Amino acid sequence: MTESFPPVITRLIGVTILLGIVLLVCAFIGISVGPSGVDFAQTLAALTGKVDTSSMSWTIIWQVRLPRVALAAAVGATLALGGLVFQALLRNTLAEPYILGVSGGSAVGAILGIIAGFSNFPGIALTSFIGSMGILALVLALAAGRSILNKDSLLLGGVMMNAFCGAVIMFLISLTKTSQMHHILFWLMGDLSMFTQERMPVLLAVIPCFILILILARPMNLLLMGEEAAAASGINVNLVSMVLLIATSLMVSIVVCQSGLVGFVGLVVPHVLRMMLGPDHRLLVPACLLGGGSYLVFCDLLARTLPSQGEMPVGIITAMIGAPLFIFLLWRAKR
Repeated sequence: MTESFPPVITRLIGVTILLGIVLLVCAFIGISVGPSGVDFAQTLAALTGKVDTSSMSWTIIWQVRLPRVALAAAVGATLALGGLVFQALLRNTLAEPYILGVSGGSAVGAILGIIAGFSNFPGIALTSFIGSMGILALVLALAAGRSILNKDSLLLGGVMMNAFCGAVIMFLISLTKTSQMHHILFWLMGDLSMFTQERMPVLLAVIPCFILILILARPMNLLLMGEEAAAASGINVNLVSMVLLIATSLMVSIVVCQSGLVGFVGLVVPHVLRMMLGPDHRLLVPACLLGGGSYLVFCDLLARTLPSQGEMPVGIITAMIGAPLFIFLLWRAKR
């Protein structure tokens, strides 16, 4: 008699295959659709090497659209996973990197790097990470006590620091040169258009963080039961929580310095997937990676195609979807 897979493994394989197909379909559509007139057949030919590398369609696909879609997928996956981690740590469905100030701290650091004239990588990525870790340290200091998981203090401190980061960003913009102001303002709303093929290796830096969080999926399940129950199960609550916070801040800072502030992805995607798949983080971690990537690729496609002329920042689309959902969740939590 052949042994069957455990139910969680079977579900994990099914979810990964299904959401992987969704991501591939969204990515192919994102690469194929645009104002240049390159259609699906030309896209397929370019991706399979059946188009001359000197042709216009090859250049559009490989040097313009593919890097942008890759960035959208990486940013969506990172922010969705970051939201999932914060929601598990704080046991609050309203938590996510944007709301807690981590994204804002990354943006402050990135703007300082832009003003200082640092290179995009590693210069701006480093200042972005320093900014996110600085805000995280301040939030943890505000919530200091017997445990770093004082969820009410962390959430309130994060919201306060996010507002502070917004004020600092406006102050820095007022000091910038005219030539830099438009770029920074557009970037702050979530701009994926400036990403190039040469920067794509930067996205590989988030993979170790993905793997680390996937390894800690079971401890995240135990944290949902409370600190005492998790500690009784043999989990070093403070160590696991600090590792998750640092890994999340690192990967968020890496993508924020490339894409700018894209809000509410970490709120929408984990919430929808949790309703569909349940609370098991062994399923939710890979689901957020694939689902978050698909979601932001789709939002970026809307940002490029909805305006009759030009395009809008993708952060506008995610905010138009995420802000009403945030209000709904807040209203439901008070009932």
